[in-house]
Formats: sequence, structure tokens, C-alpha cells
Amino acid sequence: MSDRLFHMTAQTMFGMEDLLVAELRDIGAQDIEKHNRAVAFRGDEACMYRANLCLRTALRVLVPIKSFVVEHEEDLYYGIKRIRWEQFMDVDDTLAVHCSLHSERFNHSQYLALKAKDAIVDRFREHYGRRPNVELEDPTLRIHLHVHGDNCLVSLDSSGGSLHKRGYRDRTNLAPINEVLAAGLVLLSGWDGRSNFVDPMCGSGTILIEAAMIAGRIPPGIHRQQFGFQRWKDHEPKLWKAVREEAVAGIDHQARPLIMGGEISPHVARKAESNIASAGYKDRIRIVNSAFADLAPPPGGGVLLLNPPYGERMDKDEDINAVYKMIGDTLKKNWAGWTAWMITSNLEAAKHVHLTPKPRIKVFNGALDCRFMRYQMYSGTRPRPE
Repeated sequence: MSDRLFHMTAQTMFGMEDLLVAELRDIGAQDIEKHNRAVAFRGDEACMYRANLCLRTALRVLVPIKSFVVEHEEDLYYGIKRIRWEQFMDVDDTLAVHCSLHSERFNHSQYLALKAKDAIVDRFREHYGRRPNVELEDPTLRIHLHVHGDNCLVSLDSSGGSLHKRGYRDRTNLAPINEVLAAGLVLLSGWDGRSNFVDPMCGSGTILIEAAMIAGRIPPGIHRQQFGFQRWKDHEPKLWKAVREEAVAGIDHQARPLIMGGEISPHVARKAESNIASAGYKDRIRIVNSAFADLAPPPGGGVLLLNPPYGERMDKDEDINAVYKMIGDTLKKNWAGWTAWMITSNLEAAKHVHLTPKPRIKVFNGALDCRFMRYQMYSGTRPRPE
């Protein structure tokens, strides 16, 4: 069992950094440093395994292996070529190289990724007379280059593809919400995992599934077939088995809060039910085929989380402002005593809710600049501040 500490970086979405810091503390990470869309930390092999399995708001966990100065493309080529890649892969293995670029010295990230790939295969060819192949979909080793100014940081992707691909979703609607964003929204809402939780426009059910996993302390990566580190040369199967068993032992099988989704389309509602069944949470989540305006609130209050249409995909004869007015009217009429949260990129349409949101948290749904807004629906007369 390796207890050597090493540096890692967990990438995330904008607005999720504080959540990720808290999650890393919970799994025992050390020397945690928050950055823009990323959190750096130190941990041992078990911590890396745990991070991939248990972090809800991480997109991937990178392990830096080399940093060097690059002033032109040849610096990149020879800097990459000097790395002892035979430590990390064999000539019969496959690789994929991804590059993120933030530098005025270079113009094309894909060209730099290609240059790095050439350096790696040239090293193998010179040493072994053969070269490894590129495999973009399912490589043995995923390599990340981060070129910022004149510095190149080379990292290995221990996740083996984005961690938002949980492995439970088999059916989606036209615009499924990213699983990491869905989990982040549930956590940002402050839901306690015990009171009622409702998503009245649930689509393919992603927010509901993430809420059920949070309530039951179910590791978000439990359904994934494989992580990148499992194909590394120094992978420790016994340690991984122990980490996974520890996480599974922490599942709360008794946690059964009411988690309910409403969906106006019978076709989409069936997709949600299929995804929920595929994830194994049929007994934890209830789907109702209903418009939001007609959905009966469960007794006792709780958290309501809305991801309504933003207007990009609506037909020309549909009025997006009317949709948001309906949301506001329904909240005021039916959902007194609830804490309602809504994410949208259409801030003009959101004005037609005619309720004052506080706070308004900036997040991104894909490339869309959104706000995640809370509406506190008081029962009776709203209390006055002292």
C-alpha cells in the first residue's frame, strides 16, 4: 500500500469550487488550494482512488508529472520527449493527448496536442522500434497538457474521461443537464437530504438521481465500469478494492426522503423512469406525469429545484415569458413554506417570475452563463427583518 503523498488537481465547473473544497476535506485531502474551476491538493494513492469514486462536483482528477518552459513548439516536443513514458505505459498500450491553451505564444491547442503525441511515439520508436497507437475513445493513458504563458504542465488523467459520466443514464431528452452540475445545484440549495425534494420539470431525471445519491451517501462513481487509474502500470487492485468497499459500507440504506419529479411530457417522463430504474433508485424516486401548475405539493414543505426551458429551443409561437410567469404564479399559489431554487440563462424571462431572488449564484450550464436563484416561499405574512 502506497502512503506517499503527491500533488493532484481536481477540475470542476465555475461556481462549484467551494463545494469541491469541502468534498476534498471530507475525503482526507491535504494542502487544499482553490483555483478558478479547479482545486489543487495533496494525497496518497488511496486518496486519488477515493477522489474519483466519491467527489460529486469534480470533472476529473489530474496527477501532474512534469512542468517545463515552452517558448516555441520545439521546446514542447523535446520537453515531452524527455519524459520517461515507459514508466507509465507500454508500447502496446494506447494514448490520447488533450491540450488546454492560455498563451499568446501559440494559436492552436490541437496542434500542440499532436506535437506532444509525436514526441511520445518517437521516444518509443527510438527505444523499442515500435510505437504505441492513438485511441481517442478509450485509451490506456490519457495525457493532459496545460500551456499557460510560457509554462507547460503535463498531467495524467486518473479519471479516464469526465467524471460527469456516472454510468447510470441510458436515456436522455434533448438537453440533459450535466450530472456534476446537477449534483452541485442540489448541494448549493442546502437541502438536508432528509426533507422533501421536488424537481417539477425533471426531464430525464438527472437532478432527482443525484439528489437520491446525496441523501443515501451513495458514491457518485459507483456505477462506472472503469476509471483511468485502473489501467496504469502501478495500479494497486487490493487498495482500490478496500477503498471501494469502505465507500459502499458508508451508504445509508435507511435514508428515504420523499424525492419527487414532475414532467409534463409522458414520453420524457418514461425516459426519467427508465434512467431511475437503470440507476437502481426506483424505490427512492417518484415520477408524476404532470404540468408544474397542476402538481400537488407534498405536505411538510422542503426544497423545490427548477431547471425550466431557457428559450433557445422553443418554437416561435411559444412565449418564454409566459412560462416564467406561470412559474411565479404557481410558486405563490401552491408552494408556500417551500424553498424554491431555479437555474436559468434567460434573466429577462426570469423577471416575469415577479419574485425577488436571494442569492443569485453564477453558474454555467454548458456554455450558457446562468444564475441559480433562491425564492423563499413564506407561509402567511412574510416576517419583517428586525
